[in-house]
Amino acid sequence: MGQSNHSSLHGFILLGFSDHPKLEMVLSGIVALFYVITLVGNTAIILASLLDSHLHTPMYFFLRNLSFLDLCFTTSIVPQMLVNLWGPDKTISYVGCVIQLYVYMWLGSIECLLLAVMSYDRFTAICKPLHYLVIMNPHVCVKMIIMVWGISLTNSVILCTLTLNLPKCEHNVLDHFLCELPAMVKIACVDTTAVEMSVFALGIVIVLTPLLLILMSYGYIARAVLRMKSKAGQRKAMNTCGSHITVVSIFYGTIIYMYLQPGNSASQDQGKFLTLFYTIITPSLNPLIYTLRNKDMKDALKRLMAFDCKSKKMKNWK
Repeated sequence: MGQSNHSSLHGFILLGFSDHPKLEMVLSGIVALFYVITLVGNTAIILASLLDSHLHTPMYFFLRNLSFLDLCFTTSIVPQMLVNLWGPDKTISYVGCVIQLYVYMWLGSIECLLLAVMSYDRFTAICKPLHYLVIMNPHVCVKMIIMVWGISLTNSVILCTLTLNLPKCEHNVLDHFLCELPAMVKIACVDTTAVEMSVFALGIVIVLTPLLLILMSYGYIARAVLRMKSKAGQRKAMNTCGSHITVVSIFYGTIIYMYLQPGNSASQDQGKFLTLFYTIITPSLNPLIYTLRNKDMKDALKRLMAFDCKSKKMKNWK
């Protein structure tokens, strides 16, 4: 770490929405509300899919991983964000900022790849139903998850290390509410073209390649569904895939708009609101999307609630 980066060791100032103090009060309430929804919704999905034997399938194994990921993703951001929004102290320690930067990039990359894995699972279930449980056996599912987390960690280490090594010339003010890679690049006092090109290149691999695989999977799925003679079969296939398509559209739409465009084409406030959307709002919507469109999950949640009520009654009876 050179002398030019010495001051950053004392920490960073996160401006967030400090120019709009009234907006900060409103946003703090909204963020806290959606965080609670995220915690409750994703925890319910994890418990329901673990406790209900009907949901011990590859599809719900990957859904559990997505819910766990959403819990980790929001928890790595929201506590610090609420501190930033609630009080006058807008600082974050250097170590805290570095940890948030690496974890944020790691978990965001995982979600991109995990959604692609989930689309492959749906492709196999619908297009190769007779071989589904052989292809997507438990060992393969675990290996796919390990690969997703490993590739994402490598991506995070490369990009974040490149960014942190940029000289900052004592600049420590980030015009954001979290330690995000583009915000860190902006405070560098040297030419950042090489780093930006690296971000763009790895963005192609981590964002667009999985999206291409998702589109190909759903192309084959659409063809298979149209060939089905049973209307009930078509309806079931569309219900199980519809939830995933909705989540993919929301997540990838925001990510592509945020990261795969020229750096100055969106205003800073617009960028903050988009980041707020895919880091806070999207994880809270996932449980609702997967529950409302999925009969098996709704039934599992009902059984979980019924079991909980029964347990309480037995305790009261004793």
